[in-house]
Amino acid sequence: MTKGKDSKPHIGIYGRRNNGKSSLINRLAGQNIAIVSDHAGTTTDPVKKSFEITGFGPVILIDTAGIDDEGDLGTKRIEKTLESIQTVDLAILVIIENTFGEFEKSLIEEFKKTDTPFFIVHNKSDVKPLNDDARAHIVSQTNASIVEFNTIKAENLEKLILLIKTTIPESSYKTPSLIGDLLSYGDIVLLITPIDIEAPAGRMILPQVQAIRDILDNDAIAIVLKEREVDAFLRKTKITPALAITDSQIFTKADASIPKNIPLTSFSIMLARFKGDFEHYLKGTPKISELKDGDRILSLESCTHHVSCDDIGRVKIPRWISNFTGKKLEYDVVAGLDNLPRDIKEYALVVQCGGCVITRKQLINRLKPAIDAGIPVTNYGMAIAYVQGIFDRAVAPFTKSKQSAIDYL
Repeated sequence: MTKGKDSKPHIGIYGRRNNGKSSLINRLAGQNIAIVSDHAGTTTDPVKKSFEITGFGPVILIDTAGIDDEGDLGTKRIEKTLESIQTVDLAILVIIENTFGEFEKSLIEEFKKTDTPFFIVHNKSDVKPLNDDARAHIVSQTNASIVEFNTIKAENLEKLILLIKTTIPESSYKTPSLIGDLLSYGDIVLLITPIDIEAPAGRMILPQVQAIRDILDNDAIAIVLKEREVDAFLRKTKITPALAITDSQIFTKADASIPKNIPLTSFSIMLARFKGDFEHYLKGTPKISELKDGDRILSLESCTHHVSCDDIGRVKIPRWISNFTGKKLEYDVVAGLDNLPRDIKEYALVVQCGGCVITRKQLINRLKPAIDAGIPVTNYGMAIAYVQGIFDRAVAPFTKSKQSAIDYL
């Protein structure tokens, strides 16, 4: 399941069947939004519920199937439960009756693999309270915070909400700036936005909208125009923008139109720095030059969209890379967060889209298997810039900014 376009913090509720996970969600929501039953296994696939936790704010709670589910169908439910961990910003592990065993330990191992912060709720304390020996054992095993709770009287609800506030990463609900560190008050940013077959009818693509909002939030000025108006605009106005951002597909034209003294990058590279693994992208992109005949390349599209005859990820990038290398290469394309068609080690390169509709955590976790296996990773915009010979210029606004920060410190 994907976090999708909803940027609210995602909180996953995990534990064994019939531990009261759905009841806990209902208590947090203050309404019956999750099905509750005495019959174990009522919750099947992970279910997302959007609402506001009083005292915290809007969130998405994910109700998951029990980690102890049984049978062939149960195994599939467990797989879905484990997959959901990659999408959440905080995990709440629900236990009852002082029980903490292999099921709970396996979940915690999964939390650690994805660097997911978590705490433990000992639920149904009205039936059997948490005893000191169990608490000491769990703390020694996990070093996690534990709160005792029962959904009948909602005792310790405030303590539970406080744990959510203090455990969830601030980055999950506070959005950092896309390019604010590159701008000063009143700076002009030129946004070059071609309107072609892939542009959605009557609107702009998400990264363009995000860039405009970020520029305004940083008290700068956004000027939006199509690529064929750039030369005339610069000539007539004599304006020297502080930064130009282009669609990656027209990098070559933008490079020719924008004077060399004006920093130039792309929306995709902007997103690569904002939420991707930028350092590994910088290292991995030049590996395009080392590709050999028969190498297989994996293209990861984080969103699902209508595929056009000249699709950027499925047609243009493969064509550009093949032409640049002169090699006979094989390509696999995976949309959304679907499973890969083959082992990650079979790929010589992974090309990730900008990831505008997923979170940084999802994107990092998506790339992690490749990085752990030592496979080079790059980003749509960075790969395009590299094969078109303008890689150094396209990443310079961000690499120079980073060096300036280091020098300042």
